[in-house]
Parts: sequence; structure tokens; C-alpha cells
Amino acid sequence: MAPLLVLWLAVCLGGTWAVDRGNFKTCDQSAFCKRQRALKPGESPYRALLETMELTNTRLTLQLINDNNKVRLLLELYRLQGNITRVKINELKPLKPRYEVPDVLIREPPTEPLSLLSQDENGVVLSLGPESQRVIVSARPFRLDIMEGRDVLMSLNSRGLLAFEHLRIRKDTFYYKVTSAVASVWNNIKRLFSSSQADPEAEKKEEDDPANQAEEAKEEEEKAEDGMWEETFKSHTDGKPNGPSAVSLDFSLPGVEHVYGIPEHADTLRLKTTNNGDPYRLYNLDVFQYELYNPMALYGSVPVMIAHNAQRTTGIFWLNAAETWVDISSNTAGKTVFGKMLDYVQGSSETPQTDVRWISESGIIDVFIMLGPTPKDVFSQYASLTGTQAFPPLSALAYHQCRWNYNDQEDVQSVDAGFDKHDIPYDFIWLDIEHTDGKRYFTWDPHKFATPKDMLQGLLDKKRKMVAIVDPHIKVDTNYKIHTEIQSRDFYIKNKDGGNYEGWCWPGSAGYPDFTRADMRAWWASMFAYDQYEGTMENLYTWNDMNEPSVFNGPEVTMHKDAMHGAWEHRDVHNIYGFYVQMATAEGLIQRSGGVERPFVLTRAFFAGSQRYGAVWTGDNAAEWEHLKISIPMCLSLGLVGISFCGADVGGFFKSPSTELLVRWYQMGAYQPFFRAHAHLDTPRREPWLFGPENTALIREVVRERYTLLPYWYQQFYNTHHTGEPVMRPLWVEYPQDPATFALDDEFLIGRDLLVHPVTEEGARGVTAYLPGKDEVWFDIHTFQKHNGAQNLYIPVTMSSIPVFQRGGSIIPRKLRVRRSSTCMEHDPYTLYVALNPRRTAEGELYIDDGHTFNFEKKEFIHRRLSFANNILSSVNLTPAAQFSTSSWVERVLILGASKPSKVTLKTADGQESQLEFDFDASMSVLTLRKPGMNAGADWTVTLQ
Repeated sequence: MAPLLVLWLAVCLGGTWAVDRGNFKTCDQSAFCKRQRALKPGESPYRALLETMELTNTRLTLQLINDNNKVRLLLELYRLQGNITRVKINELKPLKPRYEVPDVLIREPPTEPLSLLSQDENGVVLSLGPESQRVIVSARPFRLDIMEGRDVLMSLNSRGLLAFEHLRIRKDTFYYKVTSAVASVWNNIKRLFSSSQADPEAEKKEEDDPANQAEEAKEEEEKAEDGMWEETFKSHTDGKPNGPSAVSLDFSLPGVEHVYGIPEHADTLRLKTTNNGDPYRLYNLDVFQYELYNPMALYGSVPVMIAHNAQRTTGIFWLNAAETWVDISSNTAGKTVFGKMLDYVQGSSETPQTDVRWISESGIIDVFIMLGPTPKDVFSQYASLTGTQAFPPLSALAYHQCRWNYNDQEDVQSVDAGFDKHDIPYDFIWLDIEHTDGKRYFTWDPHKFATPKDMLQGLLDKKRKMVAIVDPHIKVDTNYKIHTEIQSRDFYIKNKDGGNYEGWCWPGSAGYPDFTRADMRAWWASMFAYDQYEGTMENLYTWNDMNEPSVFNGPEVTMHKDAMHGAWEHRDVHNIYGFYVQMATAEGLIQRSGGVERPFVLTRAFFAGSQRYGAVWTGDNAAEWEHLKISIPMCLSLGLVGISFCGADVGGFFKSPSTELLVRWYQMGAYQPFFRAHAHLDTPRREPWLFGPENTALIREVVRERYTLLPYWYQQFYNTHHTGEPVMRPLWVEYPQDPATFALDDEFLIGRDLLVHPVTEEGARGVTAYLPGKDEVWFDIHTFQKHNGAQNLYIPVTMSSIPVFQRGGSIIPRKLRVRRSSTCMEHDPYTLYVALNPRRTAEGELYIDDGHTFNFEKKEFIHRRLSFANNILSSVNLTPAAQFSTSSWVERVLILGASKPSKVTLKTADGQESQLEFDFDASMSVLTLRKPGMNAGADWTVTLQ
């Protein structure tokens, strides 16, 4: 590391373990946020010009005009398949094109017909098809209401906060003065030659003339506010050659008190109102040990909000990649008054309402309104737009061991052997930045990692894998192949003057590849080929860090907004940069295997659609109890907006955990989708066996518990890959009519059938878990104790306790023969845990494939329905067209909540019948069927008599 960078890091990072809030803007320090937030609800300057309306079978277009400055906008409205409405607003005649986010949508969303129901001088009413859904467009002021029957589902611009700052030419420039003079002369000539008889059509054309708008309108820039053309934060100046360009729109949600989403924030699951502080900020930033319970921006941004009440779930997807702020207010005194167009009188003044306002620095308004009505409908709607979670290799769902940094190949070998010595399974060991040759990514330190293939082969022999970091800042070094290739191909982001943008990061002076370019991404992907990335093998995977992008000497530790990506400023694309880095990396891992193997890529920065490319984690947390707690709502929020593969650094990245905190964190991490321990360079080593035999045993037990449940985790990821439903989910997703679940974020569900309430308090002797479902029962997975639903249950705990419950009515497959890695368990037998509901039925699924290739897309898998009813347990094929064989069998069945049978009979697909041995524990009502022996992929029935 360059001496200057070492000194800089010592000054910036030394002596403190807390975020320096002064490095990051508040709304008041962000000119466009301050300017837009100063607007007060009231009469909107925008009206709809109904005479410009055009309605085709697929869309409505309509011009809006700002009566203050005469600038016209174009509104486009689409009814999309799946109960989604899309609203786009752009300048009618922008000075130059405004940025519209590409590549996030998986396709151009298919439309459904719109039909006109009525129209008059006040507005239009359009049918949205199902269940008398309609959209009402009111003209003066412009407003849009989506209704179902007599219920307003959502209103746009009902508070009059639509704002669209048009691109313009600065008045004190030579170009402006020339064009203004020409326009003035031309207007005088037209007046001289105009006839005494006024021509209304000519007047309308004149009003549309941009030259006349510039000459005659009371332009907003005449009130030149600070930050409109140039903005300074600390020592950094951001120039805006076309002036302010912010867009904003408000949404009203009658009947709604609970809104969720818009990650990433270290805050509660239920979003808070922002009246008395900053709005929630979406701006991907490298925040050094972030604070908790505030709306500051973090590493990723997904501009999706979910609204829920007992009657309905809806969603708002604001497709904009620029810096965005989201204001939330709530009022139980119904404040919306609807005109005659609505034919609706709002009921009780006690009706709750949530109002949301989105403010973005640039781009256009492109919003998708997902109308549910159920939570799972909203997940499906969002998945239809941006895709679903990538289906990971099974091994990626197992345990990962990481720190900054394992020192050399001998250190890696020693840690690997330590897991075997202490009988703790793991699948991946990770290497951070120190493994490279001087922070040159795609290389290995020639002394510490001289023979990386030998190291990788040693892991492969044990059926284990490795992850190495590849960051997107490239060391400026003429002897470094990656740098010289990017430079020769002109792939670097440019500064505003046209030179290559350079900033400081881990290598010292670094360039930043322009991942918004498809040709750059294709080249990057090619660098993962085995003949390009020397020393790599098929069991090496990738970690993209610092991809916000992080620029140590940049404004807010990121890139200058006036840096250039071709024709676009960085301000337009900032939040999508990390999305593109992960996309290119995942494609590289796929290509190196000839398209056969599923990739695994972890990213820190993300955007809508990032779920398609791998996993995320919650960044640089700390070894503190509050950070342990916050990982639950942080991952729940990500799951709600499509990103299911989420986890937090077990043990905390910064600081050193107490043994109690470390054990509790392993117990939590074992029940989160991405399960990785990680630690900072300056912390003491914390491999699981370094805290005494008792704590080693506790950690061993919970890691092994994770491995037994891998079949269930894998099934959940197969399900989310097809449906978009979150793997780790809030209770209200499954119990949407139970208000007691709406704000819960200290417990969660894995799929439908496992409820987890981790212990997150120091010295805890008990926890109180809410078990949902009035007519349901839940079984403690460790003791098989049965508990009724719809109650708050106090659970005494010891250091070995993690309260986990299986829902009555479910069947969960496990593998109880835990080995050194998940791949070693591939052919091992299953044990089925059948938890009966009060109706004495249960159902579940079993999914099996090869665990690592894309062959499942060719229907090479087993997918079976397991069900218990009328004292018969059966396995039937859910996908008869699929073909796959397994040597795994069912070695045991436990039926919880059972009665003692007189005999148990197995009937296999060939008609053979046999009697099965069984044990019955009357005290716990648990029936155990021993060694039934049927193949896991076969049809069979087990009858209790």
C-alpha cells in the first residue's frame, strides 16, 4: 500500500469505531432535497391538458403543463399484466434526453387493454379491468386516483407535490444570450406581420414554442437558489451544466398505517414517519461502521415500498437510479377530500392514511404501482418486472468462514484443518484484499499465495470451496495488465473534462471501469476465464466489495456526480453501478464453465434487480448486541423487495465480541439465508474453536443444525427462484390479517413453516415469542413440545437455546448425517419431520437436483409433494416431466402430534407392502418410524392403522 494511503487511512479510520456523520449529507445539505422539501402541500401548478389525450389499446398519453413556467410534460399510463399500473412522466421537449434506467427490467412489461369509461372537462375515467378497478385522471390540478369499487387504493399528486425541474441553459452563458436575442428578434418579426384577427391555433403553437417559453415565462431559475447550478460539499464542487433536474411525486395510501422496504437502512422493519427528521435516503455509500435506527443511506438502494393493512397489500416501485430521498407521513384524521369525479365520500375521520413522497435528483418519473391484493401477489408482480432471486449452488447455503485476511496458503490450510479437528462443517473459506499482488485484483501475492491451484486443489479434495475478492477500483500501474487493457479500450469512467477519472482506494490511485457499458461488462466477464485469471479453478468464487463505488477522497466517500459515463453523468447512474459490477462478475463465472455451473457472487452495493446475480450482506457491522438485533429487520426488508440471499457478518466486522455475543450471533446466523463469519484486520482471531471447549461445542451444534436443514433451505430458494416470495419473511406475509404481526421484527419465518425467535439480549434468561395463527399449533423443533398459535409465549433460555418452531401442518425434510461439507452429504438419507395440525394433516415438499449446475432448467430434478391425511403419509411427483435420479433414501420419519398406531405399513411404487418398525413417545405424542428405506425420488405411501 502506498505510504500516503497508509497515512490517510490512519487519520481517517484510526482512533474511532463510529461513523463520521459529517462525511455524509443531510437533506439540508443536498440542494435538490432541501429545495423540493421546502414545497408545501397545496395547490399544484400542474394541470392535465385533456385535449392532448391519446388512448390506444395499450397506453394513454396526456400532456401536463406547469402553469408557473409553461413547461410541458408528457404523461404515459399503462395497464400491465398481473394487476400493475405504470406511470411515466418526462419533459415533452427536453433540452437533451433524460436518463431512463435500462437493464433492471427483465423485459418490456406486457400490457393489457385500457378502456375509456367516461370523460368530461374535469377529467377522464379509465377501466383497469378486474373487479371494477379504474383510474381517474383529474385535470385541474392534475391528480391520479386508482380505485376499486368505492375504495381509493392509491392517489398520485393528491397533495400537489409533483415537481419536475426541466433542463435549461444557464442565463449568464454566451449561448443563452445569443439564443435569447434571436428569439426576441423573431418574436418582434412575428408580431409585426401578425393579422389583426387572432388565430387561436397559432396562439397555441406560439405557447408551445420553447423560445417563447424562455422569453415569456416566469422562469424558476430567476430565483437562483444555492445549489441549482453548482453545489459544494466540504471541499468538493459539483457543477450542473443544465441546472437543477430533480423529479418528485407524492402518493397517498388511504387505510394504510404500515409501510416497509426501501432498503438499505439500519432501521426497524416498519418504516417510520420522517416529519421530524431527514427523509430516508437511497444513495449507495461506503459508510464506515454505520449508525443504527436512522434513515442514513447505506451500501445499497432498492426503490421499492410495500404498503400493507389487513385488507390489502400494494407496492410502489420508483425506477430511478439517481440519489433519492423518501418522505413518509401518517395521519389518522382522514385528510383527503375527493371531488365529484370520485363519487366517494370518505368515511370516519379516524381512517388512517400514509403519505409518501419520492424525490430524485435526475432522470424521469417511472413508477410501477403493484396492486396486489395479497402479499404474495405483490412479490409475484415485482418479480415479473425485475426477476427473481438467482438459484444458488446448494453449498452457498452452507457455512462460510472469512476474515480480513487469512495471511497465506499455510494459514488457509491450518484453518481448514481446524474445522476438521473440531468436527465443525464448513463449505467456503474466503480471502480478502491482502491475497492479491499489491491490491491488483485478478492476481495473487507471489510470496504468500505462490501456488493458488495447490491451495484450491487441497480444498477441492475435501469438497470445499473458496471465495476471493475482486473489487472494481483498478490500480493505476502501467505494468498491471488489467489496467492497461481497460485504458487501451477506453473503458474507464471519465471526469467532466474528458480525462480518465481517478480516485483513491485500497491500491492508492485507482481508475474505475464504466460498468454501465455492455462492452466493458463483456470484457470484465472474460477476465474470469481460467486462462485469464491465473491460478483459479472451478471451486473459486467471487466477492464484489467497494462497488458503491467507494472513492476514499471523493465526496461522501464516493464518486463525483459530474463524472461521465459516456453521455450520462454519474449522478444519473450512481445507484446502479454496483448492480452492473455484480452482473458482469456473475456472467464471468457462468461463461468460464461454458454456461454449465451456477455462479456465486456476493455484492455490497445493489439495486432493484440485483437478486438475479447473487447474494448481499449488510456491510461493515460491529460486534455489538444492537447490531445483532438490527440484522433481522435489515434482511427482512431486503427479502420483501426481492433480495432473499441476505446475511450479516457473524460476530460483527468491527470490534471483538464477547463469547456470549459470538455464540448468540452464530445461533442467529444459522437461521439467516447467507451464513458467514467475518472480522476486521485489527480484531483478534475468532475461529469457532478459540473460545474454550464449551463455546466451541455450542457453535458446533448450531452450525451442524444449519447443515441438517439444508434440504429445507434449498427448497425455499428453489421456491423463491420461481415465485419471488422471500425466504426469510416477516410474519405478516403469512398472517396478513393479524395486526399483531405487522410491526414484529425480532422474529421471522423461514418459508412458511419455521418460526425463529433469536436471543438478542445480553444475559437473557428468556424470550417472549409471538406464535401466530388462531387455529394453528407450533412444535419446538428441539423438544417437540406443542404450543397453540395466537399467543405470546414466554420461553426460558440457556446459552444452548435458540427458539425455533415448526408449524403444525408442515413436513420438513432434514439430513441428520452431518459431514465436513454439504457436498459430502449429497447422497445421504433424509429424515422427514411431519408436524400435524389440529386437523391431523400436514404437507411439504422435497426438491433434489445436482446442487450446482443449470441442468434444473432442463427439468433435471426431483420435486415431490409430501402429504399426510387420513393417517396416510405419501410422496407424489409434482413435476412428472422432470427426470433425475438420486441414491438418497428416507431413513426415518418423525410424526409430531401423533397417536399410537397398532401397525404401520409401507407400500412402494411397485406394489410391495411391508411392516415398519416404530416407537411412540406418549409423553410428547411423537411417533418415530425407523428405517423405512424408500428412495427419496420414488412414489410411496405409509399407512398408520
